[in-house]
Amino acid sequence: MRDIKPTQCQISAIPDLPGESNFAGWLNQQAAQYALTFALAFADDGVIWGRFDGAWKWSDESFAVSPPLRWNTLQQIRLFGANAEVFLWRANGAWAGRVIADGAGEPREYFDEAQLLWGAKDGDAQNGFLLMRDGGQGLRHTPPVNIANEGKLCTRNYLDYDQDGSMKIIASRLVDAKSEEMTK
Repeated sequence: MRDIKPTQCQISAIPDLPGESNFAGWLNQQAAQYALTFALAFADDGVIWGRFDGAWKWSDESFAVSPPLRWNTLQQIRLFGANAEVFLWRANGAWAGRVIADGAGEPREYFDEAQLLWGAKDGDAQNGFLLMRDGGQGLRHTPPVNIANEGKLCTRNYLDYDQDGSMKIIASRLVDAKSEEMTK
């Protein structure tokens, strides 16, 4: 049974999306503004993880299985932390984005849910990242150590009611390596 809780959150479009020339600086600015600690990106050539430590560090700097973060191959990226997520995605050749931030905005109900990572830890950490491998499928990715050690991520699902009074999920975001809900 899911534990549905009240919160206040702001869900808003990002009006000034970055371009290729200011992308790295924009990512740093978002992390500082919203206290974001991790990133998960999907590109044409693979999965890229990031962690923020005053500046973004990317998984390709530690493991060759991770492609570099490149504007021209990026499909989507989620920057996330305990209280907010910035999400950019490419659709029909154009970029779109939104921010979900807890603590202000409209009253909402939500529930948290654990999402298991695929793979088992393989080897030692390098620069704050750890290789995970699924032997059966040959899949590999390199999440930050905090996330790899948990073996899961938390998603927060925000709820609303439709015109018939039925509850539905209206938005979801990544929360962190773990949430209060996942430690119970």
